[in-house]
Amino acid sequence: MLNYPVGDFIIRVKNAALARKKEVFAGNTKIVKQVALALKKMGYLDEVEQVDRRLKVLLSFRKKEPVLIDAKLISKPGLRVYMGALELEKKRGRSIYIVSTPKGVISGKDAVAARSGGEVIAEVW
Repeated sequence: MLNYPVGDFIIRVKNAALARKKEVFAGNTKIVKQVALALKKMGYLDEVEQVDRRLKVLLSFRKKEPVLIDAKLISKPGLRVYMGALELEKKRGRSIYIVSTPKGVISGKDAVAARSGGEVIAEVW
């Protein structure tokens, strides 16, 4: 039993990218699947599929290097971090935030475009 399945999933993907592994298996929960689909939409993952009761994820590679360089958890079980659309708009740089909004799990840019805020799950480079 995991205390924070989303954090576990993001760290598994990060470690697989650093080790240049092509696939990752993780527990299949609704929020983990939404985060995986958001990462796929952003181009960090190639494929997300359910195998038995687990989630199989294939990482994206360009020129034999993983697209995902690094990931950092922002919200943790002991400290949840929430940002509004204006705060997300001020955060500029190469990184992309993964935000859980009332409209689902989306990237920070999509949250700003939709003018909705929410819990910032992670920051991905």
